[in-house]
This record gives sequence, structure tokens and C-alpha cells, in this order.
Amino acid sequence: MPVTQIEFPILQSFFCVVEGVTGMPPQPLDASPEQVERQQQRERQDEQSVGGSKPKMPKGVVLGPDGKPCRSCTSFASWAAMSKGETSNTTMSKPPATAIAAAEPPSDCPPDVDRLGNHTWTFLHTLTANYPTNPTPTQQSDTRSFISLFGKMYPCWSCADDFRSWKAENAPRVSSREEFGRWMCEAHNAVNVKLGKDEFDCGKWEERWRTGWKDGRCD
Repeated sequence: MPVTQIEFPILQSFFCVVEGVTGMPPQPLDASPEQVERQQQRERQDEQSVGGSKPKMPKGVVLGPDGKPCRSCTSFASWAAMSKGETSNTTMSKPPATAIAAAEPPSDCPPDVDRLGNHTWTFLHTLTANYPTNPTPTQQSDTRSFISLFGKMYPCWSCADDFRSWKAENAPRVSSREEFGRWMCEAHNAVNVKLGKDEFDCGKWEERWRTGWKDGRCD
């Protein structure tokens, strides 16, 4: 069932606002070619209506539901490009690939989408690593509730929407530590695939996040 059809009217209103502001329905970080084309057409129409004076956002800047750039949804490189005014009325600037790869926010700055994601996955995997081997019914229920609330409150709204969509087809498995750990690994791999990253061997999730590697380098 699509997220906007869940019996939460406030969520339906939220997504309607997002679509009205951006011209695009809520979507994961990797928009489809058709969605990108529709957005570009909308931007061209907006430029024509204001005589081409409307500035464009750098590639990668994600708008929040209020129509303003969402810092928690945007990479540091794209945010810096926008902040420094590296835009044009006729072209959309794109930082060099080497600059993007090296660009990281200073440690005392608000996290960008990448740092937020990395720290979040560290927390979630560590959570599964400390989950009971044989959880009680109450612990299982609490864990399902936590995962549900996490999907609604995650600061990057587009990431949260993507997570909820995946979770709708892959219900949390919380009957044991092993099941929960593998489920979280699969959720992480789903994101890795979208971002073009390698998948992690979920058979090794416990070594990575709980016991340490067998070669002893974590001891």
C-alpha cells in the first residue's frame, strides 16, 4: 500500500504540500528519468514566466515540505555550491567529481545527508547487535513501534519516505537477534543498491556489528 494511503491524514496532507511545492511526488534520492524531466520542464516554465530571472538550485539540493532547501536531505557539496552562489540563470552548476568526493562538512557543523545516514546506520546496526536473543512479546512489539516511528520522524524526509516504502514490503523481523540483524542488513543493502554501492554480505552482520572480525583486529 502506498504510504500516502495509510490511515494518517496528516501524512497525506504533508505529501500533498511536498508535491505542490516541488512539482514532484515524494520520491527516493534517485529520481527516475521521467521525474527528472518533469521537474526540468517545470523549472523551464517557471523561468519563462518570470523572464528567466529565477535562480536555479545546484544539482543535488533537495527541497523540504516548506519549499526551502532541506539541509538534512542534501549533500555538503551541493549545499556549499548553493551557499556560495555557484548557480547560473541559464545553466545548472555541478561541482567537480573530485570535489564532491572530498567534500565533508566540518565536525561541528549540522550533518549533511551522508553524515546523518552513516551515523544512523551505525546506531541501527548496534541496536540489532544488542537486541535479545529471545525477545519477549513486549520487546518485539516495542521494536516494531520504534521502527515505525523512526520511519516517520527521520530528518531527511525523502529518505524516510523511501524507508517506509521498503518496509511496507519487508515487514521488520524481530523474533530473534539473528532475524533482526539480518533484516536491518537487508534494509541497508536496499539503500546501497539505490546509491550504486556494493552490497554487504548479511551472513557477516554479527561479526561486523557485534562480535568483531574473526581475525582479531577488533580485539
